[in-house]
Amino acid sequence: MRRTVSSGSAGTTSAGVRTASTASVAAAVLSDSGRERELNEDAALMVDFAGGGLFAVADGMGGHAAGEVASRLALDELCAAYTYGSGPTPRRLAQAVQAANLAVYRQATGHEAGMGTTLAAILVEGGAAVVANVGDSRVYLYRAGSLSRLTRDHSWVAEQVRLGFLSEQEARDHQWRNVVSNALGGDEKVRLDLLGVRIEPGDRLLVCSDGLTVVMEDDDLSTLLAEHAAPQDLSVRLVESANARGGPDNITVVVVDILQTGPKPRYALPTLHPVGPVSITTFETPKRGGLLSYVTLGVLYLTLFGMIVLPAWRTIIACLGVASLAVLLLLVVARRLPRRTAARRPDRTTEPGSGRADLVVTPHEQAD
Repeated sequence: MRRTVSSGSAGTTSAGVRTASTASVAAAVLSDSGRERELNEDAALMVDFAGGGLFAVADGMGGHAAGEVASRLALDELCAAYTYGSGPTPRRLAQAVQAANLAVYRQATGHEAGMGTTLAAILVEGGAAVVANVGDSRVYLYRAGSLSRLTRDHSWVAEQVRLGFLSEQEARDHQWRNVVSNALGGDEKVRLDLLGVRIEPGDRLLVCSDGLTVVMEDDDLSTLLAEHAAPQDLSVRLVESANARGGPDNITVVVVDILQTGPKPRYALPTLHPVGPVSITTFETPKRGGLLSYVTLGVLYLTLFGMIVLPAWRTIIACLGVASLAVLLLLVVARRLPRRTAARRPDRTTEPGSGRADLVVTPHEQAD
């Protein structure tokens, strides 16, 4: 694995593009401060591994450059928590978002009190993509001439649109359009949206901060994403287009092209809750035991009952009970082994130049 850090400045785009490529995906990331901001508080993450990768954008907020700290801290923690996490991909990604939230929440003290950040992340794995979202950064899917927004904004204005009190155009021009209603660091338990979708070769994914979407309509994005351009060229076009429209905020884009896909995932793809983002506790609640659990309890009960009722046969009954439990244990191991294999962690010991990348884009550090 290699880690690369680059900077973005107003009017300077192509020099800041970073790319990653595997047999499954080709991706590029670019972050720019825009035309009206001196400080870039956005950050982006790109980690590619066999069969896909983890891609994310964070848009920091807070005075005294605290937003820059929050966005970088969130993505560092997201990467580490997902890499060393375990379990089905949706729950593993949700737990990584919670870890990022806690890192920002605990850091928000002193002159950094009140800092926070949005987070939009997409995990591409085999034949599926899992999207996690907190705030108003976005993830889009472009497929066969059609653009779909995979995230919903967590903002006061977006909520008014969903309730029917504002139109999309009224929301775009509203004075409170930048007021988010949900962000990392605001509470000890994060609220997030989690969505899973099937992906196909030829799909194009876009993860971006609102510095892009505040000045570009979905139709504008669709036109650009339809171009037969490499991700690095498209990322430059997207940032240049936002700057041409005034560039009032920091602009960060991650473009991911799906080159080939793997098998259908073993886990169920999550769907959005109809009311809005849900607490992380929803994903942490343990599920009730399955059929094997009930069978195991039944074997234990019958074994103990038989030993009490038929004391003369208790040795034989005990042996039969132990043998039955051993068979059940083997069944449990046989069921979990394929899941563990499918959820192996990405290799973090790959040498530089191997085609794997962990890219964090921040404003004040230069790549070697």
